[in-house]
Amino acid sequence: MHFEILVEDISGKASLEILVPKIIGNEHTFHIHAYKGIGRIPKDLKGTSDPKKRILLDQLPRLIRGYGKTFAGYRDYPAVLIVVCDLDSRCLSAFRRELLDLANRCTPKPETSFCIAVEEGEAWYLGDLIAVKRAFPHAKDTVLNLYRNDSICDTWEQLADALFSGGARKLSQLGYKMVGIEKKTWAEKISPHMDVDGNLSPSFCYFRDKLRRLSSQ
Repeated sequence: MHFEILVEDISGKASLEILVPKIIGNEHTFHIHAYKGIGRIPKDLKGTSDPKKRILLDQLPRLIRGYGKTFAGYRDYPAVLIVVCDLDSRCLSAFRRELLDLANRCTPKPETSFCIAVEEGEAWYLGDLIAVKRAFPHAKDTVLNLYRNDSICDTWEQLADALFSGGARKLSQLGYKMVGIEKKTWAEKISPHMDVDGNLSPSFCYFRDKLRRLSSQ
């Protein structure tokens, strides 16, 4: 099985480059593409933003159709498209319905699965506090222990409060670019320590189990 995986930012790519082989092993292939933000699903399936800006949902109809054409040429090697994005403040069931409806309206349609991090990708790190502590021994236990898996709680800010000197407020004051750099650092340092079978984040477990089911077909 070959997996084409789309993620909304570079930190997601950095994390999944490490985690995907832990999940599916080395007998399958994958390619992860990072975008520069999540954006919105276009109503007319055409998308109005410049493809060069690389905004994930804005370009998703075009991407799904493109992969549909590409995968149709794969005869003896099945392939699947996996879209990974954050829930943020959306309603999970409504957002999933929107994504599935979008995929069903695209022609040709590749096999497509959507995996949504609740509330944000940092929830997947917080699903394994042992990994967080191994990567960052100075992490504040008082903050980490307040977290409830996949809760709607400003997830990345809570992780920043545990890991970054001055917390999320100080990090935010340094600007969007610095936030992105710090998130990528968390991905690179925490992911190698993560136990994919012991993770307590329900949305991570959904992603893990989805990849394993697909790879066993």
